[in-house]
Amino acid sequence: MPPKTPLTEPPGKQEDKRALWSWALYDWANSAFFTIILTFVFAQYFSVSVMQNEVKGTEAWGYIVGISGVLIAILAPILGAIADQSGRRKPWFIGFTLLCVISCAMLWTVTPDQSQFWNAALWVGLATLGAEFAFIFYNSMLPDLASQDRTGRWSGWAWGLGYVGGVLSLVVALYGFIEVDANLFNLDRDQAEHVRATFILVAVWYLVFALPAFFFIPDRPSTGLRLAAATRAGFVQLKESIIHVRQYKDIVRFLIARMLYTDGLATIFTFGGVYAAGTFNMGSTEVLQFAIALNVTAGLGALGFAWIDDALGGRNTILLSLVGLGSSALGILLVDGATAFWIWGMILGIFVGPLQSASRSHLARVAPPHLQTQMFGLFAFSGKATAFAGPLLVGWVTSVTDSQRWGMSTILVFLVIGFLLMLKVPATEVRKKKVPAAAGTQGEAE
Repeated sequence: MPPKTPLTEPPGKQEDKRALWSWALYDWANSAFFTIILTFVFAQYFSVSVMQNEVKGTEAWGYIVGISGVLIAILAPILGAIADQSGRRKPWFIGFTLLCVISCAMLWTVTPDQSQFWNAALWVGLATLGAEFAFIFYNSMLPDLASQDRTGRWSGWAWGLGYVGGVLSLVVALYGFIEVDANLFNLDRDQAEHVRATFILVAVWYLVFALPAFFFIPDRPSTGLRLAAATRAGFVQLKESIIHVRQYKDIVRFLIARMLYTDGLATIFTFGGVYAAGTFNMGSTEVLQFAIALNVTAGLGALGFAWIDDALGGRNTILLSLVGLGSSALGILLVDGATAFWIWGMILGIFVGPLQSASRSHLARVAPPHLQTQMFGLFAFSGKATAFAGPLLVGWVTSVTDSQRWGMSTILVFLVIGFLLMLKVPATEVRKKKVPAAAGTQGEAE
């Protein structure tokens, strides 16, 4: 087994609980966007009501999400490096959050008409970029706020809050606006105002719950560089990181592993509903109920494993989560009945949250302080760079074998390869003894 990588931090570091809870609440805030806009409500509204053709709508939605993903993958490391050079992160964090909030509100103008395609594509594309870029700067704040022996705890609590917030925002959207009996504001259903109002809900939800982070999270001091100078210095920083990549080989190995197992995880969420409907004849209501239940168990898993992360370290928690995720995914592929599918699905959900949370906490522990935002930019890159691979492989194998089970089984390949690569990533441990404040970078493997 690879040796552990010891970490050090300045002695006597005091956690600011108000800042940390404000930071954790941001996960709750932005989850409404990913749940309502990207997954359940707007995505379906776009395909059915705007494009008015589910096949063409799905194709167009894929292009929008795909192009956004490419832009995020390209720009995320660059923005992170520029922020490292400018020092301050909150202006970027607040700016991209407001971009998402405003864009979500503008989705109200997308009426159920095919002529609204470009209007929809523009605002949902900008909203996606805003949410994803804001998350880079949000994640990079964790090492400055939490002590290293509690990093896993705070990452897990925040991720758990995110799942809870996503479910609750969806419940409010469904029973406050979308359901037939819901008529809070006497909305015109012929113009889909009851659906479009949920996009305003997302904007308000996101902004209100993000405000504590805006006000109470401290920022790093400015380096004094203007934007143009910081941009040039950021590109130089990226170039230097690439030239000296061997110094960060353990982080690179982790990011490649994450890229693969995140592909598998994303594919589970992309095709989970399709698999449930096609293999187990579940209707749309049942699929939605299953999705909500899956999010609940994922949130509980993230909360429950938070202490395990601090005890075992992020890398070992990732390995444990991958074993649980792979085993439960295999169970789902082997069962025949809907009840067994539900049982294995809920078990799978328990390991989804910890896998995501521990990935964040691991990088927070090992990223060099002067490159933190750049590293979380690369973290975002690793989540997007090959996001197309899983869906393409599932689609191709399903077509060749004429079997959803065989198609979905390819997910296990991503999880297994990711697991094997993570075995080569050194575990991390926090040295409890006090050390000089100058120390604080990733140590050499012992």
